[in-house]
Amino acid sequence: MKIAILNDTHCGVRNSSDIFINYQERFYSEVFFPYLKENGISNILHLGDYYDHRKYINFKALNSNRNSFLEVLRKEGIHMDIIPGNHDVFFKNTNELNSLKELLGHYMNEVDIHMEPKVLDYDGCGVAVIPWINNDNYHSTMKFIENCSASIVGGHFELAGFDMHKGFPNPHGMSSEHFKRFEMVMSGHFHTKSQQDNIHYLGSQMEFTWTDVNDPKYFHIFDTETRELTPVLNPITIFSRIYYDDTDRSYSDFDVDKLANNFVKVIVKKKKDPFTFDRFIDRLQAIDTYEVKIAETFEEFAGEAIEDSEVDVEDTQDMLNTYVDAVDTELSKDKIKDIVHGLYVEAQNMELM
Repeated sequence: MKIAILNDTHCGVRNSSDIFINYQERFYSEVFFPYLKENGISNILHLGDYYDHRKYINFKALNSNRNSFLEVLRKEGIHMDIIPGNHDVFFKNTNELNSLKELLGHYMNEVDIHMEPKVLDYDGCGVAVIPWINNDNYHSTMKFIENCSASIVGGHFELAGFDMHKGFPNPHGMSSEHFKRFEMVMSGHFHTKSQQDNIHYLGSQMEFTWTDVNDPKYFHIFDTETRELTPVLNPITIFSRIYYDDTDRSYSDFDVDKLANNFVKVIVKKKKDPFTFDRFIDRLQAIDTYEVKIAETFEEFAGEAIEDSEVDVEDTQDMLNTYVDAVDTELSKDKIKDIVHGLYVEAQNMELM
C-alpha cells in the first residue's frame, strides 16, 4: 500500500494573495492529484499546517482550497488523515481550538482529524501520528512516545539541530534523542527538506518566500510494504534568482520565457556593458512576471567588518553572519545571529504582502 504524505500546505499563505492561491491550485491540479491518479493512490497523511493563519481565514482562499483539494478527495474517493500543526491551532498552549475542526466539518467522510497521538493502521503497517506538542499535551505525548509500539512516526515536531531554512539550523526545540528507537520519523514544520539518521524533515511542497528559492520542493510517497519513503518533485516554482555577470556569459540569448509567472531577483555580480544589461532587464519586464527586482552586490562596500574572503556577498544571510562574527562584543553572537535571522525571515515574509 502506498500513502501520499503532505505537510505545510498553508492554505491562505501570504495574506491569501491571488498569486499564491493560483500557485497552490496549480500544484494540486497539475502535479499532486495527477500523480495519485496515475499510481492508484487513495490515502493521504497530512502532517500539519494545512491552514496558514492561526486566527482567521480568507474566504477566497477557503473556497479555492475546497474546490482544488477537498472536492477532489470526495470525487476521487481519496481519504486523508490529518494532525494539527502549530499554524492550525488558535492558542499556543493547547490544540483544542483549531481551524481543522472548525473548517473541515463538511468533509468528515473524507477526512479524519487526529487530535491525540494515535497509531494508524495502513494495511497492517502501524504509523504513529503525533500532533503539535505544546504545554497542554506535552506530558501525555511524551508518555505516548515512550510506550509507542509502532516503528514509523509522523508528526509536526520542532527538533533542535535541523534546518529551519536551508543552511540555518534550529537552535531550540526538543532533542531528537526521544525518537532514536523508531525506524523512521517523518515531520512537517520546517520548510526545507533534510535528514539526520532516522528523522526526515519533509519540507514544504511549495515555495512561499525568498528563503525557498533554489530549494527543491517535494511531496512524498510512503510504501507500507517496503518501508521506503520516495520524494516526488514539484516542478512548479514561483521564485527565481539570476546572478548577472556579463564577463562570464552573453545574455542576448537568455531564455527569459521560463521566468514567466515568477518573482525574479537579478543579483548583479559584474556589469561591464550597461546597455546590454538594460536590454536584458527590458526583456525580463516584457514577460508576464509577478515582479522583477535588481540587487547590486556592493562588493566595494564590504568594508573592514567583512573579513572572510570566502563569504558569498550576494547571500544576505551569509553576509549578516559574517558581520556579526566580526563585531567586537561580549554578547552571545549566536543569540545575535538568531535575532538577526528572525528579522530577516520576517522581512522576507513581508516582502510580497
